[in-house]
Amino acid sequence: MLIKPKIFRKLVWTQHSEIKMKQYGLSKSKLSNILRNPERKEQGIVPGTTAVMKTNKILFKTKKITVAGAWQKPQRAPGEVWLMFKDVNKKDEGPIRKIISAWRYPGISKPGEEIPVPEDIRQELLENGED
Repeated sequence: MLIKPKIFRKLVWTQHSEIKMKQYGLSKSKLSNILRNPERKEQGIVPGTTAVMKTNKILFKTKKITVAGAWQKPQRAPGEVWLMFKDVNKKDEGPIRKIISAWRYPGISKPGEEIPVPEDIRQELLENGED
């Protein structure tokens, strides 16, 4: 049995994706983890793109806040983190993965339905293409 080698693509972050990472408090390492192990994969809203997501798990049961527990790490909010990318072959660089956008969705979306993209991101992506 012949095993196909895994292709490692260089990640290229667009200016739009870096702005949205700051806006939603996302790190490159968190988004890279979502790329490696997505919970779900869908077709992106821009032609030729792919969107992947991972849900935020609630780590602790809700407890009464006490003085001792007030300084503990806050709970993560339920919802989803989405990432949209496009695989491109450049002649001089080889295969690269262009990260186009990232966002947090506060609810839980259903598989197979349209991707929940905030309206400001949707308008900017449709006006500017994927750059």
